[in-house]
Amino acid sequence: MASFNQQFLYCVLIIGLGYILKRSNILKERDGEGLSRIIFNLTLPALIIVTFSEIKVESSLFLLIFISFFYGIFSGFLTLFVLRKENRTVKGMIGMMVPGFNIGLFAYPLVEVIFGKEGLTYFGMFDVGNAFIVFGLSYLIGSFYSKKELTIDFKTIVCKMSKSIPFMTYLVVVMINLFGLKLPDVVLNVSGIISAANMPLSLLLLGIYLSFSFSKSYIKLMMLFLGLRYGVGLVIGVLLFFLLPFNDMFKYTILIGLILPTSVSVLPYSVEFEYDQKFVGTLSNVTIVLSFVLLWGIANILM
Repeated sequence: MASFNQQFLYCVLIIGLGYILKRSNILKERDGEGLSRIIFNLTLPALIIVTFSEIKVESSLFLLIFISFFYGIFSGFLTLFVLRKENRTVKGMIGMMVPGFNIGLFAYPLVEVIFGKEGLTYFGMFDVGNAFIVFGLSYLIGSFYSKKELTIDFKTIVCKMSKSIPFMTYLVVVMINLFGLKLPDVVLNVSGIISAANMPLSLLLLGIYLSFSFSKSYIKLMMLFLGLRYGVGLVIGVLLFFLLPFNDMFKYTILIGLILPTSVSVLPYSVEFEYDQKFVGTLSNVTIVLSFVLLWGIANILM
């Protein structure tokens, strides 16, 4: 555990370095946009390829896809029910932020430190279900309650999901794994070299994006959001942890997965649907800090 805490400290220091570089004007927050494209379109897909090529995908892991998906549906509609008396803007902003999780950018580097490649496989399967929520339900909720008159149909959602390189990489490498096929060595070797950059770049990006500036009038709304996201997530996560008849890694994935930060996709959604971008960005950062603390606490208590 001492080694784990040391690795966790290194993660904190890299995040802090990213924040210091931004505050010192060595890096700008807009630089994070290019860095995030590199992560989501290059280093993360490379890590997915390497991870799923080395581990056999068991049939029980597919349950993680369904748990992630149906929890997203449940939490999304629960949020809209709780917010039924609020105005459309509040319903849209909070409604699109509660269901999805930040797995590729936040969870992957930390899970790699805690659980290694095995953990990445479990969280990868969890993320497949999460992708349907992030690119489907969250986008649908945000667009439905926005001021814009948008036409959202099945074709639009499928098109948006098909443009996600990490999601499509998941689908392809899982299918290759299931059919017992193997990618060429050159693909695996190049992916292995590129994937090594995913953890430090992801942690630096978290630090670059850290910001906690918001209007005090939003405090009540923030507390409501955090209660819905972490209160419900912790209760269901703990229940499933003790009730599910699976191995510890499976149960750790559920427990940790349901308290991860909100998806980074809500930031571009807030721009597209003309919501309060500062509020959405700040609230996203608050979830990063809270999830980081909770993840550290759970790892020290249960492992």
